[in-house]
Amino acid sequence: MGNPEKLMAQIFDLKFTSKSLQRQARKCEKEEKEQKLKVKKAIEKGNVDGARIYAENAIRKRTEHMNYLRLASRLDAVVARLDTQAKMQAIGKSMGSIVKSLDSSLATGNLQKMSETMDSFERQFVNMEVSVGLPQAAAHAIPAAKDKEKVDEDDLTRRLAELKARG
Repeated sequence: MGNPEKLMAQIFDLKFTSKSLQRQARKCEKEEKEQKLKVKKAIEKGNVDGARIYAENAIRKRTEHMNYLRLASRLDAVVARLDTQAKMQAIGKSMGSIVKSLDSSLATGNLQKMSETMDSFERQFVNMEVSVGLPQAAAHAIPAAKDKEKVDEDDLTRRLAELKARG
């Protein structure tokens, strides 16, 4: 499952299947209610054998309903796990590129490049915690990270100017 596009397609297919199972469950629930009404009418008419058949049908529909719901729930759990895996793959790939960049800037001794790389690393780390823990809050966390980045950049620029003035 190394291919993110394939994983996302599988997630979509599983979500679609889960929704389909939920629709089937609602359909079975509706049919169960219809069968129960038929049982009631058959009993009122004195048709015991017909009532028994309708009752068996209602029981069968109830069982189908529960089985569909159980399967849909299990698929939803699988989707949640695969979604987390997809996010973690993306984060791992991003972190790998940051580590390579940091390694190259450490080798050259470029302080500006190291600072930029560390800022990028911190942003990725914050985004990782936010996207895994609270997916809906990720959009709100990004502007705060950019504000912090601006303050950090101003601080680094000031410190660099002080170092140049001394030397």
